[in-house]
Amino acid sequence: MRDSVRWRKQSRIILMLAKALNISEEDALNIFYNSRTYHYFADPALGLQAMSDQYIVDDILIELNNQP
Repeated sequence: MRDSVRWRKQSRIILMLAKALNISEEDALNIFYNSRTYHYFADPALGLQAMSDQYIVDDILIELNNQP
């Protein structure tokens, strides 16, 4: 995936995450970059970049709900 496409996708995911959690975009950015999901997303070999934005947001929400 081209960097510019990945950056736009990340932006959409962060905005969707902020809306889903009713938090600021900055807080959503921090959650995204510190998530396990982001580490998978950053590795193109794993294929998460090809999934829908909503799928990735849902994965982050599940990850947040499963934290101790």
